Amino acid sequence: MIFRLNKLAVFVLIVFYNLFNQLSAHELQPSTLEIRQLTKERYDISWRAPIYYKKAHPAKLQLPEDWQTVSEPRIKRLIDSHLHRYRVLVPDGELNGDIIRFPGLEATITDIFVRLMWLDGSDSTALVRPGVPWLELSSQRSTWQVTADYTQLGVDHILSGFDHLAFVLALLLIVSGAKRLLVTITSFTLAHSITLGAATLEFVWLPGPPVEAVIALSILFLANELVKVNQGQKSLTAEYPWGIAFAFGLLHGLGFAGALTDIGLPQNEIVLALLMFNIGVEIGQLIFIAVVICMMLVLKRIQNDWPRWSYRIPAYAIGGTASFWLIERLASF
Repeated sequence: MIFRLNKLAVFVLIVFYNLFNQLSAHELQPSTLEIRQLTKERYDISWRAPIYYKKAHPAKLQLPEDWQTVSEPRIKRLIDSHLHRYRVLVPDGELNGDIIRFPGLEATITDIFVRLMWLDGSDSTALVRPGVPWLELSSQRSTWQVTADYTQLGVDHILSGFDHLAFVLALLLIVSGAKRLLVTITSFTLAHSITLGAATLEFVWLPGPPVEAVIALSILFLANELVKVNQGQKSLTAEYPWGIAFAFGLLHGLGFAGALTDIGLPQNEIVLALLMFNIGVEIGQLIFIAVVICMMLVLKRIQNDWPRWSYRIPAYAIGGTASFWLIERLASF
C-alpha cells in the first residue's frame, strides 16, 4: 500500500509543516473582539490581538466616529497577545449599520472573530477576514453567515493544530489498507465529534492543561507503535486501529472543545455553529490526508526503493516532537 511506502515523504512534510507552524503560529491564531452592552448606551470593548512575529499585531481597531470613548484605553500584554480594553458611549445605543474597521489586517492572514453580547443576554457572532477588513454590525447574523463563519473557524483550527495532525499522520503510517484506514479515520472522527459536542454544551468538563498534555502523550504512544511496525513487531494499533483511534479521539475532541469554548457559540444558533465547526475540522483533516497521500505518491514515482533507514525518520520525528510538547505542557501546570 502507498501508506507504507516512501515514508521519507512524510518526514519532508513534517519538517515543512512544523517550520511553517512555528513561523506563523501567532499569525494563524484568530484575533477576538468582544462588544458587551452594559447599559442602553454604554458598551465594553475587549480586543485580543495575537503577537505578530514578536511584535504588536499590524491591524488596528478603528471604531465608528460617533462612538465616544468614556475611559482611558487599557492595554495588557499577555504571553501570546495584547489585550485592549475600551469603554464607549454609543448614541441611542443602536449598533445596527455601524461599521468597525481593522486597517492593516489586509497585510496578514489573521481572521478576527467578533462577538456581540446584548443587555438581554442574547448574542451574535461574526468573522472578519483580511480580504474584507471591516464589519457592519447587526443584532443578528443570518444562518448562512453563521454557517460560513464556523466552518472556516473549524478548518483554520485543525490546520493550525499540528498536534492533532501529527496524530492523524501517525495513524496514516501505521494502518495498511484503504478500507482499514477509512474505518480508522471514521472512528477518530466519530469519537472527537462526541466529546466536542458534549464538552461544548457543558455535559462534561476537564481542565485544559491536563487534556493538552495527554494529547501529546497519545501522539508519543503512536510514535512508539510506528517504531514497532517498522521493526516487524506486534502493534496494538496495527491490530486494532479503530479502537485506538476511537479511544484517543474522545480525548482530542476535548482539545477541540477548548478552542471552541474560548471563541464562544451564538446562543440562538448553538447547534448549527457546533455542527459547522465540526464539519470545518473534518474538511481540514481531509485536506491534510490528501496532501500526505499525494506527497507519498509523488515520491514513489520519483524513486520506488528508498533506503531502509529513512523508514525510521517519521516515527522518531513525531515522537521527538510529541516528547517536547509533553514536557512543555507538564511544565505549564
